[in-house]
Amino acid sequence: MTSVILCFEDERAAATRFAKAIGGEVQGVQRHRFPDGELKLTLPTPLPSQAFVYRSLVNPNEKLVELLLVAQAARQLGVKDLTLVAPYLAYMRQDMAFNAGEIVSQKVVGQFLATLFDCVVTVDPHLHRISKLEQAVPVPRPIALSGAPLLGNYIAQRIPHAFLLGPDGESAQWVEQAAAVHGLDHAACEKVRYGDKHVDIQLPPSCSFQGRHVVLIDDVASSGRTLAMAARLVLGQGAASVDVAVTHALFAEDAIAVIQEAGIRHIWSTDCIAHDSNVIEIAQTLAQAL
Repeated sequence: MTSVILCFEDERAAATRFAKAIGGEVQGVQRHRFPDGELKLTLPTPLPSQAFVYRSLVNPNEKLVELLLVAQAARQLGVKDLTLVAPYLAYMRQDMAFNAGEIVSQKVVGQFLATLFDCVVTVDPHLHRISKLEQAVPVPRPIALSGAPLLGNYIAQRIPHAFLLGPDGESAQWVEQAAAVHGLDHAACEKVRYGDKHVDIQLPPSCSFQGRHVVLIDDVASSGRTLAMAARLVLGQGAASVDVAVTHALFAEDAIAVIQEAGIRHIWSTDCIAHDSNVIEIAQTLAQAL
């Protein structure tokens, strides 16, 4: 039986690429908003016993309500095995309480998704203080993939002797994966964060950037401040150029302008989040994992 991939109209293009990769069929979820802001969703019928929901959770708050409605309605229509394909998984960065009363959203959202789905597939979830996706999202079949090798391959084809640099210690894991594809030189900075847009960075002391073509790599780019600061530092040490490659192109508010003003030349990303910087499709990676 052909696999059914349920999607919303704003992600039909990405869902179609995924459907093609697994030999499935895209079926749209109809969406209507009432004047008071509430949603009415309509699923296609009939549905098979196994189905996928494709929803990347950028701007996640309303999408979480959509998932609640879709998953429970799909069960009522006879779906026994339901998989969430969420290339970007929101709320994973809020993984501990720094102050009394702070909610650890990673645990809350992860448990919520586990009540709805049998399998969750995502790419480069931000698991800084845990080692496995199932610790955050306790579904029977958790699948965490990485876009870093795809980024590394893309970079090597365009800048054969690039120096891959992580803007902070947390990014080291993605830098190492990207560098390993073609044996590229790599390192990571150290970062101290004072707020959403106030950070301080120290370059790795043992590295020389004079004349090097540096590519900053991270799992996600949001405000752009960390990448911009790292770019200024390496350019100040004589780097020939600085580019950026990320899995998740959030780029909130004025992030692109901040990055470009810092002297960054190119911005490359996967299509886990739809953005003008997308150069790498993730569909085949998702399909191979399933």
